Amino acid sequence: MSRGTTFAETMLGTVRLVGEDASRPMRIDLDVRSDEVMLLHRTTDARVTGRVRITGLADDPYATGELEISPLARRRIRYHINFTVEGRRYVLDGWKSIAPSRPLKSMTVLPFTLFAEGETAGHGTLRFPLTTGLLPFLGSFRFPKPDKADRHLVPRWDGKPGRTEVWYTTITDPETRTGLWLHHELVAPSDGSEAYAHGWVALYPPDGPVRHARFGPQPWEPNPRGFAADSISAGPGELTGRAGEFAWKLTERHEDRTPLYTFPRWSWRRELLPAAQILPAPRSSYSGTVAYDGGELRLAGAPGATARIYGHGNARRWAWLHADLGDGDVLEVVAAVSTRPGLRRLPPLVFLRLRKDGRTWPRRAERGAIGWAGFGRFRADIGLPEWTVIGTAGGRRIRVSVTQPEDRTLALDYTDPDGSPAVCRNSESADAHIVLERRKQGGWQTEAEWSLVGTAHAEVGTR
Repeated sequence: MSRGTTFAETMLGTVRLVGEDASRPMRIDLDVRSDEVMLLHRTTDARVTGRVRITGLADDPYATGELEISPLARRRIRYHINFTVEGRRYVLDGWKSIAPSRPLKSMTVLPFTLFAEGETAGHGTLRFPLTTGLLPFLGSFRFPKPDKADRHLVPRWDGKPGRTEVWYTTITDPETRTGLWLHHELVAPSDGSEAYAHGWVALYPPDGPVRHARFGPQPWEPNPRGFAADSISAGPGELTGRAGEFAWKLTERHEDRTPLYTFPRWSWRRELLPAAQILPAPRSSYSGTVAYDGGELRLAGAPGATARIYGHGNARRWAWLHADLGDGDVLEVVAAVSTRPGLRRLPPLVFLRLRKDGRTWPRRAERGAIGWAGFGRFRADIGLPEWTVIGTAGGRRIRVSVTQPEDRTLALDYTDPDGSPAVCRNSESADAHIVLERRKQGGWQTEAEWSLVGTAHAEVGTR
């Protein structure tokens, strides 16, 4: 398994803005991450997050960008850093020109141009402080193995017709209690026509109407890292895009790197069920901006998760819940009725996984859906604005009650690969009450109880 490269870098200097006679002090603190090992004789592309400070102008801790590290092949290290100042977008663009005759100086001096909304806003120079910065810089280098979660973001579609593949991210901003939903989908029609990409972005403010915008459909663009369509991407560590009134640029950090298989693990690997869902990282945090007409949502370590679906299309009827329970605990529920003959007459099959104190219950996803020796079946009552799940497994019982208020729920339509329609009703600001009990002598005893008000992510789908 190949490794990547991470390191941190600080540079100090000045910038002279257009129309000003004096220069302003400036500092950037960057965290750099590449999916491959950085080798000096090759060109390495890396992602950047960090903080940009310009005295009297900017202090943006959510800066993002790219580095092209090519000291020998192209004799340069290029920086492209994006940051914002009171909603206005700035770009720092410059490079260190590596000169073999003076390698130390050329490796530590970064001349740059500053742009604001595409117009030149200033020029400056940043320098790496050798005296105080060299040891921390060298000590920051790491060569980690690829994140387990990243492997599950890679597209699975192999060209077969009649398939759909989804990357969807749900987030709650703890400061404003605003919910965010980013949905990215590949559809390969059953009739063999060209596969297409589409999706949407939706914002759920706590005190206003839900806003959303769609993108696509447009031709599918194969990308080995994740979803990509025109200006929109969802891949390891980053989500970017523009749709309608929205523009977003977010970084994703995995807090729990052990994938959570909501459906049985074999169903994700072998495609034996009509569809399967997985959370590559059950808990992630998100930083960056979501701009829209009249405002901007700024996230700093907001909790959420990116999930994946692969299969033949949507269920006949379904319900979904993602609940961040705090202290590292997460509950994921999918209850669905299949469209396949024979299966569509059955009550909803429930796949429920609770990760609590670092352990996942039930131990096997099948136990909740089909039971084991007559015990352990979970049952779902799907409806709106409320739906419930209850069941037992392994000496524990759980009761889940979800409420999706009408004014915090958005209805959007889907089209399956076979052309049949479906409608989902989603709320990224739903309520949920969860009670976990353990069997004791004489009855059931409450082990844990959680109440989420406006921070649960939930959905009900119908045809």
